[in-house]
Amino acid sequence: MREPRTGFVPRVWHRDHRIGLAGIVAATALVLVAGFLGPSVVTLTLGPRKSLLPPWYLPHGVVVPNEWVVSALVWASIIVGGFGLWFAMRALRDGWRPAWKRLFALGTALSLLTITVPPLTSADVLMYAAYGRLQVLKIDPYTITPAEIFRSQYDPVLHWTERPWQDTPSVYGPILSWSQLAANKLGGTNMHDIVFWLQVCAVVPFIVMSLLVVMLAHGDAGRQARAALFTIANPLLIWAVVAGAHNEAMSVMFAVAAMLMVRKTPFGAGIGIGLAGCAKISIGIWGIAMLWAYRREPKKAALLCLGTLVPMGLAYGLWKPTAFFQAIRNGGYVSVGSWVNPMYTLFAHLTTPRTGKIIVGVISYLVLIFIAWILSRVVPWRAAPGLPAGADPQRDPLTIALRTALVISTAWLVSSMYTLSWYDLIAWAPLAVLAGTRLDSVMVFRGVPLSLAYVPGRAIEFGHALDVTAHRIRDTLSPIAQILVLVMIVLWWRDPERRQLLWWPFPKPRRWTDRPHHEHSTGPDHDTDGLTVTVTDQPSDPVRERSGAGAGPAAGTASVVAPPAHTPPGPAARPPRVPAGPGPDDPAGLPR
Repeated sequence: MREPRTGFVPRVWHRDHRIGLAGIVAATALVLVAGFLGPSVVTLTLGPRKSLLPPWYLPHGVVVPNEWVVSALVWASIIVGGFGLWFAMRALRDGWRPAWKRLFALGTALSLLTITVPPLTSADVLMYAAYGRLQVLKIDPYTITPAEIFRSQYDPVLHWTERPWQDTPSVYGPILSWSQLAANKLGGTNMHDIVFWLQVCAVVPFIVMSLLVVMLAHGDAGRQARAALFTIANPLLIWAVVAGAHNEAMSVMFAVAAMLMVRKTPFGAGIGIGLAGCAKISIGIWGIAMLWAYRREPKKAALLCLGTLVPMGLAYGLWKPTAFFQAIRNGGYVSVGSWVNPMYTLFAHLTTPRTGKIIVGVISYLVLIFIAWILSRVVPWRAAPGLPAGADPQRDPLTIALRTALVISTAWLVSSMYTLSWYDLIAWAPLAVLAGTRLDSVMVFRGVPLSLAYVPGRAIEFGHALDVTAHRIRDTLSPIAQILVLVMIVLWWRDPERRQLLWWPFPKPRRWTDRPHHEHSTGPDHDTDGLTVTVTDQPSDPVRERSGAGAGPAAGTASVVAPPAHTPPGPAARPPRVPAGPGPDDPAGLPR
């Protein structure tokens, strides 16, 4: 990526966009290597190949992938990608303004390359194939499980499914069920080919969704670059959604399309969010956000609800009433990598597993309400792109809907009993459109350990040492990280001006540049993180971001204190210097 038109020069190496982009590309390259080696503890076994279609990998017997090597490749991919994204985010905040089309093209290429190798770590895609196979056999996947069939008779597709979901009926909405049926129609009785078409059903909505998010940021090149980086070029999402062939993007794609219509037609927005709910019911969070945006306009709120009822009534009411009840089943599970798992383990030991689940469920919902309230207080009001100058963002339905969707989605993700890395797409999308906040780094800090927690992530046998290592990451490292995410949000609320997301007990080195900070700033969306300190001949106070209720698009723009009038001219005169010290977007307050 070249930026000749901006002249951006990074001040420190960990705000260097070139290193960030290199990390993003390297993350995908490591995934491709792990997948191309063929079936292993991280790469799915897809059965015989009978066509030249992807996914491609080395023929059986050419190499036997070592379980530690492939696991390390994936771990490295997640960590390198996380740092690459973080560096690129920090470069954006410093003034890097890449051409969004180039960034989008890069992300699209990485996503398409990812589906040329088999899915990794999660066997969910095999269950998608199984549910589609049941439909081909004229069996209802919402009432009959794949295991009930393959345990009584051989089936060339169901044979390749893996635990632990073989005894679970489908929990997906009708639209996803239709995509699973279509993949089976295209792939026939060959699991390898069916999986390829399911990968297509994962990557195409992901690309379209990302393009729609960029369209939401129309008219603002800086926001469009941010939107491209946070969606299509986001290595955490490429890993979680595309490499795992998960279907999360289908529902978010329809939801973002609905957001595009919020200012124009409430009924059309309702149709869009209704279609999203026909894919995954959890996207109803965005529907609540849209309804909140119309709370002062009853007629528009009614049109939104009416539009939502049309597709959902047809899909869940007429076609498959049982699908709705199956689709809400995930609310009763506890994922090992979540913040509540240590509590659940304790309460299940002291009482019973059922009682323990009820207790942590109540706690989880209370935390959800608390975190949502906190975020509603600290997430700044910054207008969504397209709002006329001088208009109040707190009266703009799109700004309200996006901000509320971000608040509720994030609160749900960080407080839920059952949370996985690909669920984060529901928060990354609105975060990509709104101006930068501390949530940028919080989402990275959350996503990396949660992704690491499910490597290898399959219910198959592997070595004892790897098993112990993977379990410690999943049941210890990830829950601790998720608890720290909650702590970060609470600390942000308690002290919005604090310079660190977490404590950093060591002295912070002072690094200086000779360039004025305003040379990097490119407009109202330049987020200074509230850390700009200008040094003159006399001590000066930090120049901090000011965002308040009713702030317009320019809210949050920092200024730079001018040099004192008595500064002598000549060679000794120097421009004001800006320290590159740690700020509120730095996880754990790491030195810059």
